Amino acid sequence: MKDLASHAIKSVHGKIDPLKRKNGFELFGLDFMIDRYYKPWLIEINTNPCLETSCPLLARLMPEIIESVFRIAVDPIFPPPLPYPRTKKFMYNEKYMKKNKFQIIFDEKVHIKGKK
Repeated sequence: MKDLASHAIKSVHGKIDPLKRKNGFELFGLDFMIDRYYKPWLIEINTNPCLETSCPLLARLMPEIIESVFRIAVDPIFPPPLPYPRTKKFMYNEKYMKKNKFQIIFDEKVHIKGKK
């Protein structure tokens, strides 16, 4: 699933932000189907996924998703002032990051430098 998602984003990364705005990010929603042989198929990618909390499962998952997005996309750009109290949670705290369920599968800076 990661490979499918990564290849899909690589194929259109030049069109996602044609103005190349600095420090921008976007949350995508990817829909997969698993066939009877457990092979994943990418069905579609949504640029504006639904973040509704219309059922108990979504009410639990959506806050975690939003928190994880901010940990990856915003925390590195706006670090806390020093000295930062140890009692507060922050992205660079390893224990805190273990809660993050997201993973960066494509980084445009790495892709362009590495010419992959």
